Amino acid sequence: MNYLNLDKKKITATAEQMNILLADYHMYYQKLRNFHWNVVGPNFFDLHIKFEEMYEDAKIKVDEIAERILTLRFQPTSNFTDYLKISNLKESPSETKDTEMVKILLEDHGLLLKQMRKVVEKADAAGDEGTIDMIGSFIADLEKVSWMLDAWTMKTSQNHPEI
Repeated sequence: MNYLNLDKKKITATAEQMNILLADYHMYYQKLRNFHWNVVGPNFFDLHIKFEEMYEDAKIKVDEIAERILTLRFQPTSNFTDYLKISNLKESPSETKDTEMVKILLEDHGLLLKQMRKVVEKADAAGDEGTIDMIGSFIADLEKVSWMLDAWTMKTSQNHPEI
């Protein structure tokens, strides 16, 4: 660990929070795949393409989070059984209505952002600028996607007052 100039004791809390974020991102990735495969209805074309774009991004972030944990010389959690235990996100049924899928994802974004901020807090306490920088870019990316999905829900609810 000397080459990183980080204190192993201080960085342990960061790694723990990163593993929770890794679990969250795996759950998020799988939920996006589920929604991509199972979306139907008038918003199919919009959402099918958007969900694919989102899960491709999540797949990259899963790898980056795991590799950062390894860089810090900790072991990334890698079993779905463990993800289900520690993740802040929950599974969603495949039969979810298209507009409800977006609402669920926006709720998940709130949970992901909250977890990312916990990681940043722990990394800051440990002087871990590398993790802070990586997670900061994730936060900016997710905030932008959240804004876009929220704008889409406003457009959709105006066109469909029953929503």
